[in-house]
Amino acid sequence: MSSIRQLMKQAQEMQERLQKELAETVVEASVGGGMVTVKMTGHKEVVSVKIDPEVLDPEDPSLLEDLMVAAFNEATHKVDETMQGRMGSMAAGMPNLF
Repeated sequence: MSSIRQLMKQAQEMQERLQKELAETVVEASVGGGMVTVKMTGHKEVVSVKIDPEVLDPEDPSLLEDLMVAAFNEATHKVDETMQGRMGSMAAGMPNLF
């Protein structure tokens, strides 16, 4: 029974570390050759957006819209990849249950 408690304690500590890392992580994604750049935390909260003035064409807002969607999607993908890598390295230190 003690080993199960120990395992649960390790899992809880891993979860707490992961939440702290999520809060501290910031990823950056640029699309369109740097025309739109998005910074996002590990909690997938956007902290900044930079838009190159050349993209601001009132006659064609769809270009900016497409770049914004691509930048947000890329930032989200980077957060997911970063966290999967960190969870994998944390899990490597946990004993195998099976």
